[in-house]
Amino acid sequence: MEQRRLGESGLMVSEIGLGCMSLKSNQPKQSKDIIQKAFDKGITFFDTADLYDKGQNETVVGESVQAFRKQIVLASKVGNLWWADGSGWDWKASKDYIIRTIEGSLSRLKTDYIDLYQLHGGTIDDPIDEIIEAFELLKKQGKIRAYGLSSIRPNVIKAFLSKSSIASVMMQYSVLDRRPEEEIDALLANNGASMLARGALAKGLLVNKPVEPYLQYSSGEVAHILRNLDNRAKKSGEGRATEALSYVLSNPAVATAVVGVSTKLQLDELLSTTQRIKQLDKLDKKKLLDGVRSLYYTEHR
Repeated sequence: MEQRRLGESGLMVSEIGLGCMSLKSNQPKQSKDIIQKAFDKGITFFDTADLYDKGQNETVVGESVQAFRKQIVLASKVGNLWWADGSGWDWKASKDYIIRTIEGSLSRLKTDYIDLYQLHGGTIDDPIDEIIEAFELLKKQGKIRAYGLSSIRPNVIKAFLSKSSIASVMMQYSVLDRRPEEEIDALLANNGASMLARGALAKGLLVNKPVEPYLQYSSGEVAHILRNLDNRAKKSGEGRATEALSYVLSNPAVATAVVGVSTKLQLDELLSTTQRIKQLDKLDKKKLLDGVRSLYYTEHR
């Protein structure tokens, strides 16, 4: 599997990453088998967060990657604190909280460093300068190798790009969500940061789920995009998933498409597409987007 540079961090990640949120923490053996097979097939980027399953997801991931820990890029996220009763969480973004909270993640992940530590959300009203100070301190201490942001808010992304050395921004990006193409993908590339594309298959809509409205698109518009995908797939001999992932990975700002699976069958289906991913040129993209209107971020600008 192709490996790509993660911003200017020096880290290399597989073009397909495993989003571990979908793994079932109450089925640790199955989760471990999925992670092991993903690694065996060339996936080297594994993403989790302290929020997932109240930390249990980090525990499962940490136990599953021990045999090849130094051969992968392990990513986690910080910024959310579960309520005592477990019914919800509060947004926590401060230097003290980030520095203190990483210790729990390191313990659960059974590691003494996290390759990519990401702020799990964020608003323009957060103390951005001190958040950056926290990540820079953790980097200096060797507890993280690089840091990034998980956000779809243009104003927050721009603030971090202008003030910090973030390596990446994880954001939703697919044929059905091309909002990053308005300006964010170019800003990332011009500032030495990469996009970690989540939702590349649009929750299965771009594979086999029934047609329904998506973001600002009506059901009819979604159906039109799927027809375009099918037309390309017929000509190339590939499936929808391969074409959808090829579109995302043809954007030079994208380092990896982070895809979640919860079963071995889903992993096998994902791996079968990765063998045939290819770069789409401008003409390919034009045909794929024929008759499709552009979407734009309407908030947090």
